[in-house]
Amino acid sequence: QRQLVESGGGSVQPGGSLRLSCKAQRMILSTFSGAGAAWYRQAPVKERELVASITSDRSTHYTDSVKGRFIISKDNGKRTVYLQMNSVDNGNTAVYYCPVTTYGGKGTQVTVTA
Repeated sequence: QRQLVESGGGSVQPGGSLRLSCKAQRMILSTFSGAGAAWYRQAPVKERELVASITSDRSTHYTDSVKGRFIISKDNGKRTVYLQMNSVDNGNTAVYYCPVTTYGGKGTQVTVTA
C-alpha cells in the first residue's frame, strides 16, 4: 500500500508555530532518498496549492506567501519530510498533504484561530 502518514497538525494561534511531519515508512530507503517531496494544502472551497518543495539534493522552493516563515526539510534516514511553520496566520488554515513519488496520505489539519 503506497501510503504515508502526515501528522503534527492542530489548532494554533496567529503568530504561533507548528511542525508537520510526513513519514513514508514503507518506502524503500533508496527510493525515498532519491526523491523530491512537497507540501501542498487545501483550504475549504479552494483548490489544492503547492506550499513548499524540496529536491533530492535539498534545493527548496516556497510559494511567496510563506517565504521566510516556513521551512521544508527531509530526513532520509527517517523517511520523513517536515514543514516547520512559523508566524502562522489565518491564511494558513488548511489540510496539508505531502506526496512523495506515488505515495500519498490523508493529510493533517492545521487551524489558525485566536
